[in-house]
Amino acid sequence: MVRYKAIIMYDGSNFNGFQRQPNGRTVQEELEKLLTKMADGNPVMVHGSGRTDARVHALGQVIHFDFPYERPLERMRFALDTQSPEDIAVREVELVDENFHARYLVTEKTYQFKVDIGKPRSPFRRHYASYYPYPLDLDLIRRALPDLLGTHDFTSFCASGSSVEEKVRTIHEASLAVNEAGDQLTFTFRGDGFLYKMIRILVGTLLKIGNGRMAADSIPLILAAKNRNLAGPTAHPEGLYLVEVRYDGVKGIDHLAANE
Repeated sequence: MVRYKAIIMYDGSNFNGFQRQPNGRTVQEELEKLLTKMADGNPVMVHGSGRTDARVHALGQVIHFDFPYERPLERMRFALDTQSPEDIAVREVELVDENFHARYLVTEKTYQFKVDIGKPRSPFRRHYASYYPYPLDLDLIRRALPDLLGTHDFTSFCASGSSVEEKVRTIHEASLAVNEAGDQLTFTFRGDGFLYKMIRILVGTLLKIGNGRMAADSIPLILAAKNRNLAGPTAHPEGLYLVEVRYDGVKGIDHLAANE
C-alpha cells in the first residue's frame, strides 16, 4: 500500500457535506467510490483535513488515502480529476510518508466567507455567497476584526452539537475585502483551527456589528462570557470556502504524539 495526499476543490451546492453519512450525497463517498473502482474493487478509505457542512465549498481541501499500488502522480491526478463528478476537481496529488495524516497533522487553515450586499441581489451568486440586504457600516466591522486575533476561548462562537471539549484557538488573520463594484464582501480567517460553525457565527456577529445592532467593541465581552447566546446569528453556509490547509514543519504522527 502507498499513501497519497491530494488537494481537491468542490462546489458544495449539491453535497450534504464532506463526511460520509447514511443519507445524502457527500464528497468523501464520491471519492471513495471512484478510488475503489480504480483499485479493482479493493475498498479505499478517504481521510479529509476536516468536515465541511452541506453547501460549503472548498478550494483547497486536503485528503489522504492508501492505494494498493503506486501510479505516476500526474496519471493518478488526471484519473481522479476526470472521472470524479463534475462538482469535484483534483488540483494536486503527491506521495507521502505512511505517517502523514490529513486531519491530525494540520497546523493552519484558511477560510473565506463571501457576502453578496448588492441591490438587487445577484441570482448568479445565490449558491456562492450569502446574501445580506441590510445597511452596513464597514468601518464598524473593520474596527471589530482585530479583537478576534490571538489566542482565545471561542466557546461563544461554537454551535451546539460540537463534541470538542477544548475550545481555545488562535487566529492569525481576520480581514475584510470589498470587490471593485462594492457589492461583495470577502472575509478571510486564518488560524490553527476552527470550531463547529465558528466562522459562520463570526460572520453573523460581524454583520450584526456592521448593521449597528451590536457594539463594535463587543467581541472581547462575548469571548469572555463563553456564552453562544451573546454572539450573532449563524451565517448561511453557501458563502463559506475552505481555501488552504497547511502542515508546516510536521513530519508524521509520531511527531504529533510527542507534542501532545
